[in-house]
Amino acid sequence: MNTQPTRILIVEDELPSQRLLKNMIVELRPDWQVVATTTGVEETVEWLQNNPHPQLIFLDVQLSDGLSFEIFDQIKPQSVVVFTTAYDEYAIHAFKVNSIDYLLKPIRPEQLEESLKKYERLMLTLTPRIDLSELKNLSALLQEGKPTYRNRILVPAADGFLKLNVRDVAFFHSSQKVTTALTHNQQPHIVDMTLEKLEEELDPDLFFRANRQFLLHIDAIQRIETWFNGKLVVKTRPEADEKIVVSREKARSFKDWINR
Repeated sequence: MNTQPTRILIVEDELPSQRLLKNMIVELRPDWQVVATTTGVEETVEWLQNNPHPQLIFLDVQLSDGLSFEIFDQIKPQSVVVFTTAYDEYAIHAFKVNSIDYLLKPIRPEQLEESLKKYERLMLTLTPRIDLSELKNLSALLQEGKPTYRNRILVPAADGFLKLNVRDVAFFHSSQKVTTALTHNQQPHIVDMTLEKLEEELDPDLFFRANRQFLLHIDAIQRIETWFNGKLVVKTRPEADEKIVVSREKARSFKDWINR
């Protein structure tokens, strides 16, 4: 009988979720080993190419550089996979294929315990295999009807154009019919798009239209202050040249957006 501790890889791009899952595993199975944590498709493929494959992988579905299913286009892990996902219940049934299990975020200890027990039962009876065709079907299902959002903007430069990644933008500001994107490292870029058009094409989980002048990225928001008549004042980093005011009518939806 194999008495070696189970080796685990955690693939999760949100560091708080990564730490929480690791801590729960250590608490529930202190003799098991979390041998590595990775945060994206490319990093995970590189790790699997250069290290012995673990017995168990906890794999977030949506990573910063793509869907985790792309990993299996490049390498076939000899591991049991437990998916972690924030997707709604409509797609959850698709995760129950062969040896694959899933954990719906936010993960609770009792959920994790059930997955660990399922893994232990599987290891007593068979060597699980990953059905790659099922994973491709699942990938298509999850993306079906899922809106796509703009990731890049072409902006003018002195000798041509630059590619501006949306994730690098702290906020968009409109003044005198000119839209400017200010990056997190305080670099301004003129953008040939209105705030209305940007609002339509950018991910609403990341950007909020604070008012007629500002479209804010969630990571730029540092502090929210109450103002008169139920209005809010938003402090950003980098700091805007003028006060960013959210109206009383928008204050509730803005706070709900922050608190997701």
